[in-house]
Order: sequence, then C-alpha cells, then structure tokens
Amino acid sequence: MTAAAPRVAGLTTRHWRVVLVVGVLVLACVLPFLVSNYRTFQLTMMLVYAIALLGLNLLTGYNGQISLGHGAWFALGAYTTAIMIDQWGIPYYWTLPVAAAVCLVVGFLFGVPALRLRGHYLALATLALALVIPQLLKYQPLQPFTGGVQGILILKPEVPWGLPINQDQWLYFFVLAITLVMFVLGWNLIRGRVGRALVAIRDHEVAAETMGVNNALYKSTVFGVSALYTGVAGALSAVVVQFVAPDSYNILVSITLLVGIVVGGLASISGAIFGAAFIQFIPQVAESVSKAAPWAIYGVFLILLMFVMPTGIAGFIKWVSYRFLGTRGGD
Repeated sequence: MTAAAPRVAGLTTRHWRVVLVVGVLVLACVLPFLVSNYRTFQLTMMLVYAIALLGLNLLTGYNGQISLGHGAWFALGAYTTAIMIDQWGIPYYWTLPVAAAVCLVVGFLFGVPALRLRGHYLALATLALALVIPQLLKYQPLQPFTGGVQGILILKPEVPWGLPINQDQWLYFFVLAITLVMFVLGWNLIRGRVGRALVAIRDHEVAAETMGVNNALYKSTVFGVSALYTGVAGALSAVVVQFVAPDSYNILVSITLLVGIVVGGLASISGAIFGAAFIQFIPQVAESVSKAAPWAIYGVFLILLMFVMPTGIAGFIKWVSYRFLGTRGGD
C-alpha cells in the first residue's frame, strides 16, 4: 500500500499543489491586463526562456550532460522561423513545428558523436558549437537566407479572430499556451520510464547499463529533445522580438541559460520558471541599482543567491516546505 499524502491545514499536499498551479495560471492570465505593454513583453520573454531552460535542464539536470552551447539551438530555432516567415511567407505558428523538428534532428546527430565525451570535454565541445554558429550565420554564401550581419526583420503578428486585445497581449497568450504544452510534455517525460532512465544514467552510467538501460540511445535522444525545446524557445523569441541577427546569439546566451538552470534549480521542472524570471529581470534590477557597473551588481546577486540557496530557488522552496510544513514539495 502507498503511504497517504501528508496533510497541511486539512488538505493533502497534492490538493495544495493543484490549488497553487490553478492560482498561478489565473494570475498568469490576468497579468497582461494589469501591466504595460513593455512589461507584457518582458513576461513573454520570461516564458520563452522558461522553455529553453526546461530543455537544458533535461540534458544537464536530469541526464548529467553539461552543455555550454545551447545558444546554438536557440539561434537555429530563431533563424528557422525567421527565414520561413521572411523568405516564404509562412505563418509564424506553422514555423514552430518545423523549427522543433530541425533542432531535434540536428541535436540528435550532434549527440551521437558527443557520446564519446563526458564532463568538461563535452562542455568544451558544446562551447565550440556556440562559437561557430554566429560566424556561420555571417557566412557569405548563406547571406541571401540569413541576412548576414544585418539579420532579418519580422513584422509583429496581427491579433486573430477580432479578439479585444493588443498584439503584445496576443503574443503573450500564444507563448503562454506553448509553454504550458511544453511543460506538460516535459513533466510526463520526467515522471515516466524515460525520466527514470535519464536519472539512472546521470547517477551511475555503469549501473544503468547493467540494469538494461541503453545509455547511448537515451543520451543521444535527450540531446535531441533538449535541442528541440531550446529551438522552440528560439523560434518564439524571433516572433516576439521581431528581429534576428548573428550577434544576438553569442556565447553569452549559452552562459545565461546555464546560469538560469543553476539559479532556478537543477533537475527541477519548476526551477525553469524561477531561473527564467532571474535571467529576465535581475539584470534590469542590477542596472537600476547601478548604471555604472550593472554586471558587478548582477554578480553580487548571483553570489548571494548561491550562498543562500545552493540548490537553487526550487530546491530552497522544497526545503522550506519540508522544514516548516512537513511536506516534500515536488516540482
């Protein structure tokens, strides 16, 4: 028999989680009507980053493969969408599955030779990928498609069906819907057999292989799935920002994504949301504190957070819920 879920104030932990999720969704739907268009844009980008961070967390947090090159998949997804819209006039929503498929295939193919690499060697290989992609986008034979250093400008989508909202609000709700789908798929993936295999490989590859887990297949597949998530995020960012250029996808994007999953919490689905909020809003908070040295303030925030919450924001919330409420606070 399974143990009963712990109760808090007369309700089980599971009930409280449902209430919390519903409350967050209601708040998410109301927020665009309470803030300015610029804040709505920021919230939309936060959701975009959350998708990318969930993809990176699948690879690094759950499977233990360190990547410093996920900015490459972000760029690949963005350019796939931008080229399809600009060159062929394809509606932006139809470009998302194409961007996802392209990143899935390329990510899987990259993951196959990467099986020979582990730890910092894999990190360096992915770092090289992140360094190559911006230069490749500037490559002269590809400029008719990529726009070279000038990039590609995308028009903001019109609001469909005569909905009484503006374009920024429509993009927010569109990205919110995609985010919910991606998170539900990620949650089901992690909670199932695949998720258990990924964690087993991360914790002890030899033991996982002994228990019948196909390490090569799972590691290559999760590399592709991780690239798919990040590519979808990149595609959405192209539509939201309305512009893509090679210099927008430098190595800083990959570093920022890695910072996001560490701050939010490794091997945590909810940590992707917290990490996305950090990388979207904290740099602006740092700039408001000191316009002369915003990155110094950002570094101080990061150091303090790592000292106070060494397991990330999601890990800290789990500890608080267990320490003071007697629950184990899952994702």
